[in-house]
Amino acid sequence: MYNKSGRTAQQWQELMMYDIMAVDGEGLWRHMKFGWSIPRRNGKSELLIMRSIWGLLHGESILYTAHRTSTSHSVWEKATSLLAKMGYREKEDFKTAKQFGLERIEWLGGEGLINFRTRSSKGGLGEGYDLLIIDEAQEYTTDQETALKYIVTDSRNPQTLMCGTPPTVVSAGTVFTKYRKTTVTGGGNDDGWAEWSVPALTNAHDPELWYQTNPSLGTILTERKIRSELGDPQDAQVDDNIQRLGLWLTYNQKSAISKGEWQALCITEKPQLSHELFFGVKYAKATDNVSLAVAAKTADGKVFVEAIDCRPVREGNDWIIAYLRNPHMRETVIDGAGGQSLLAADMKNAGIRRKPILPKVSEVITSAASFERGIFAQTICHAEQPSLEQVVANCEHRAISSGGGYGYTSILEGADISLLEAVALAHWACVNTVKEKKIQKVSW
Repeated sequence: MYNKSGRTAQQWQELMMYDIMAVDGEGLWRHMKFGWSIPRRNGKSELLIMRSIWGLLHGESILYTAHRTSTSHSVWEKATSLLAKMGYREKEDFKTAKQFGLERIEWLGGEGLINFRTRSSKGGLGEGYDLLIIDEAQEYTTDQETALKYIVTDSRNPQTLMCGTPPTVVSAGTVFTKYRKTTVTGGGNDDGWAEWSVPALTNAHDPELWYQTNPSLGTILTERKIRSELGDPQDAQVDDNIQRLGLWLTYNQKSAISKGEWQALCITEKPQLSHELFFGVKYAKATDNVSLAVAAKTADGKVFVEAIDCRPVREGNDWIIAYLRNPHMRETVIDGAGGQSLLAADMKNAGIRRKPILPKVSEVITSAASFERGIFAQTICHAEQPSLEQVVANCEHRAISSGGGYGYTSILEGADISLLEAVALAHWACVNTVKEKKIQKVSW
């Protein structure tokens, strides 16, 4: 059908359509959801147009969504143009609505229709469709998914298609990333996924990699075009890897603290520590967990930090008390209204004489700011801890009070931000309590 328009589907597009439109023994779509990720300018959205036109001519009700209104309007223009080139006539075979942002194509010989919309957190509620299309899927957010994912459930043979590129630092969506992770790890009984990508950060200026990750290179895409768009090898490697080589990063670029910044503070040799230990305890706000961390001064004047553990609150405080009994414990900071007073009482009952610090909101704000200053000034060091690194590299600022202060929140599902907050509290206690001992001088 697509080739009747004068265009020719490329071989990789034909193979993809076999997968997208595969059916089971009952004639139902083998993949109720199908996603694909391909570097830019390879024609990935043409697959959506092919599938939409087929659905239009076969009585399907279709909702085509995009992140930008200009994108959905452009696809509407392309679809109507292709129908005309295929020999169908407007007002005889189909009719259209041209209102910007509310475009529509309706097939006059049947029930087929396509609505073109810009995604929002409310768009699609109360409507019913057979096919849901998510173009620019890297921008597909959780609240948009909540509004849209149920609109195809009443269909006898529903299908949802998502396509896009790996998310960049300015991408707001998380649904595409989660769907990919679930599918490639074996989850999703009726789901499909396809991608062209490199497995790790590499040389984006290598033409051999261009051919491996760009299926349209040599047809609609040329080496010259790619060469002209690439940035400086020293400054734009990450973006070029994502946009042109399809790299999926294992950390979130929107994190307040980058993975590289944290890794730069990692030490491989055992540090020479002072005898005074400073503990941070954080009762999580979003989960029923509590985290414990410790900090100590090093011989070269830095602060060594380490996450000890993160456990459910229901396990009690005995495991925390066991650490706080350490004779070298100098200060303990406890944050979290749900457990502060209980842990303080348990410490007293356990015979720990030094009272804990129960920080004010202003002090919690100071601890986060102090922690980040330490990272950027490289006065913090740590031994490699994958669980802590995962939380640090996937955090963003959470506003506290109205004065511009901030704490942290996780942008990675399943990661407990209290682990990072406990480390920040321990660091704050260390840098604000330790004072250099002055040698007494006697003069007369």
